[in-house]
Amino acid sequence: MKLLGIHSHIGSQIFEVDGFRLAVEKVTDFAVRVRGELGVTFSVLNVGGGFGIRYVEGDTPLPAAEYIKAIAEAVKERFGAAGYPLPEIWTEPGRSIVGDAGTTLYTVGTYKEIPGVRKYVAVDGGMTDNPRPALYDSQYEAMLANRANEAAEEVVSIAGKCCESGDMLIWDASLPAVRSGDLLAVACTGAYNYAMASNYNRIRRPAVVFVKDGQADVVVNRESYEDLIGNDLIPERMRAAVTKS
Repeated sequence: MKLLGIHSHIGSQIFEVDGFRLAVEKVTDFAVRVRGELGVTFSVLNVGGGFGIRYVEGDTPLPAAEYIKAIAEAVKERFGAAGYPLPEIWTEPGRSIVGDAGTTLYTVGTYKEIPGVRKYVAVDGGMTDNPRPALYDSQYEAMLANRANEAAEEVVSIAGKCCESGDMLIWDASLPAVRSGDLLAVACTGAYNYAMASNYNRIRRPAVVFVKDGQADVVVNRESYEDLIGNDLIPERMRAAVTKS
């Protein structure tokens, strides 16, 4: 086995560089210790991912160049001071590349207004295609794609179609007066929605479409009912029981 390098990952949605500098300091100490104890010199340093993107107002991600500059400077400083050959630096930009490239489209169904409390707007999706709000309170912004030029008139809560109290996509969305049949576009869903989607409650996953310069291509087909039951089996003993009855 050839030990190529060392890998670290300090978290996600990071909007500053200090954490990466500290991580480089820690892995440098580890690399030096490994070389001293085992005679192994790492040629690659993978600093992981975590570069943030803007989901909602108030998110302030840095340009990728600033993250890279801080990491490179820290590596040069720390490894150079330790007399360690400078490693090749790897990063895993992941979400910062694909996150804001994706938008999820829902169709508005019913809505329910509770005076003095809130107005719930139900859509034809939810925690099956985006479990992040239910899992760890991730926040998103949305707009009405079919009425994008209209001013916001109300603050509503976007509810999914699963029978779960936690199936809430957005608690406070500022939108024009929402009507049944509107198309709700939730931004920045390119990183984790499809990857984390499920068939909970036997709900079919939606299609994935690439769109650019006025052209659209389906790259993942919408699931069918046949897709869901394709692996279901009826044991022979149960078939026999049904036949006898």
